[in-house]
Amino acid sequence: MNTRERELRGQAGPSRTGATPKAFGGVTNPKDANFDDIEYFLALEAKPHGDPMNRNFFAELKRRNVYKVAVAYIVAGWALSQGIAQVFPVFDIPNWVIRSIVVLIIIGLPIALVLAWMFELTPQGIKRTETADAMPTVLQQKKHTWIYVVVIGALLSIGLFFLGRYTAGNKLESGRPPAAAGSLPEKSIAVLPFDNLSRDPDNAFFAEGVQDEILTRLAKVADLKVISRTSTQHFKSAPEDLRDIAKKLGVTNILEGSVQKASDQVRVNVQLINAMTDAHLWADTYDRKLTDIFAVESEIAKTIADTLQAKLTGAEKSSIAKAPTANPEAYELYLKGRFFWNKRTGTDLRKAIDYFDQAIAKDPNYALAYVGLADSYLLLSSYAAVSPGESLPPARSALKKALELDDSLAEAHASFGLLATLELDLHRALDELKRAVDLKLNYATAHHWLALAHMTLAQFDPAISEAKRAIELDPLSLIINADTSWIYFSARRYDEAEAQVRKTLEIDPQFFLAHYYLGEVLQFKGRLSEVIGEFQKAFELNNDPYSLAMLGQIYARNGQRDEAQKILARLNEEAKSHYVPPYALALVQIALGDKDRAIEELEHAYQEHETNYLFAIKVDPMLDDLRGDPRFDALVRKITGGK
Repeated sequence: MNTRERELRGQAGPSRTGATPKAFGGVTNPKDANFDDIEYFLALEAKPHGDPMNRNFFAELKRRNVYKVAVAYIVAGWALSQGIAQVFPVFDIPNWVIRSIVVLIIIGLPIALVLAWMFELTPQGIKRTETADAMPTVLQQKKHTWIYVVVIGALLSIGLFFLGRYTAGNKLESGRPPAAAGSLPEKSIAVLPFDNLSRDPDNAFFAEGVQDEILTRLAKVADLKVISRTSTQHFKSAPEDLRDIAKKLGVTNILEGSVQKASDQVRVNVQLINAMTDAHLWADTYDRKLTDIFAVESEIAKTIADTLQAKLTGAEKSSIAKAPTANPEAYELYLKGRFFWNKRTGTDLRKAIDYFDQAIAKDPNYALAYVGLADSYLLLSSYAAVSPGESLPPARSALKKALELDDSLAEAHASFGLLATLELDLHRALDELKRAVDLKLNYATAHHWLALAHMTLAQFDPAISEAKRAIELDPLSLIINADTSWIYFSARRYDEAEAQVRKTLEIDPQFFLAHYYLGEVLQFKGRLSEVIGEFQKAFELNNDPYSLAMLGQIYARNGQRDEAQKILARLNEEAKSHYVPPYALALVQIALGDKDRAIEELEHAYQEHETNYLFAIKVDPMLDDLRGDPRFDALVRKITGGK
């Protein structure tokens, strides 16, 4: 206690006992007291007495302003973290920098509380708490800075919160933020074909496979828009017009790469480029053994996601890191299978089946190999004149095994959905394809097949919505663009169907199915003079029974019955040596006026499980002449009523 304090304590002490005090500095009359003495005395009386360590701990925290510092620090720290999360991405600052700053803010909280306990802020500067306690109250002016910090920080946090909510409210249903008007989404990427730098040109399948695996892993990230391989294959690995390609594909970022394979050694070079600014965001080279290729693909995908600031869920991280097989030989055989599967011819599909069988022999637990095998069988009826009765059972067996091994495989559920469609289990198909989309939001094929599944049940609005989403993810896919026209046609929206099919022909004027669909649309728009040329073109390009049947039925409707009869006779003759779908025969018979025979063909197809195109029986305008017939309507109910 200093001299002045002892003096005042001694003079004022009797007041505690009720005695008349010699009140202030020896002044009996308070009016005569020195004002400084009064103020200093009151300051002493206001101070808590006794050892601070003996006081209530929480009261001491309050006295030392620890609570105030904690509140101010948390609010200011929250506002700062929100601010950097909004501002840093504008300058392409990596996610790890943002995370590091947030960690430092969290670590700083206990340090700030310790400093608040030990020190006080006074007009004379920062003082230790013991020193500040000994100072007069007038010198310990109450500071309201902490209140201003809290208020300003709270207002800033609220502002950023509502900014985030506003932005989130404008996100697409897929979970990705939309692009500004006229711009492209920032979190979007296309993986261009990888150059094969190996001396052996036969290793082209391996470079293609690495590209496809990286793309597949990226497609599992719901926060990214990832363009499918079908569209990216239209471009070479390192084109000069990146900006133009990015605009065609609807993305901001492009991944280029090359692969060099020699024996069991693999080198993968990759670079990520913002095509709009030509900025090189990231590049790396990986020299690994073949057995480590999955780790390389996972690391590349994870780094790309981080660089583009995509949010990854725990399930997505696990899925990206998962290796589909531990056997490098099985992996190479699988890649060869997919290489031939993508060629879409009867001969190549049989080669694909052989490679998938070999991959399964090397690794019986390779789920994706079973999916590849099933996919090959599922396409045989369309590309190799094989009846569904022959191709569907092995496809079902392979898919059953794939799902036993990995029920979370989106590709397996999508293929099962297509199988169920072909087996006329249309409601099961819808469920499987919805599951596939949930598991892999960027899987264009799943959206495509889901669109067709909705169409078979005359659910045209969701069908068109899914078809548009499939085109967004695979804008240059011929089959997706063409089938979207078919969906519009089935919905009797003929103008939109024509516009869509003409877009398909702009991508590839030689695509037979686009000419087939255009012929259908023009027929129902009454432009019969143009229709024959389209069906002739389709048949010349593909030489398939459906195109021939469509040519026959338009001859009949155009009054050329003899030509129609010749085509019907030709189809019946061909049916003796190879598969001709009953559905195709029925189309010609309807046009010739033989409705009874057409219904018999369709009923025969249903009974014999020759289900090719029967799944469209409820919506196909080509069958409208049969609607209202009790036998036909009963058949429609059997097919679409559910199993």
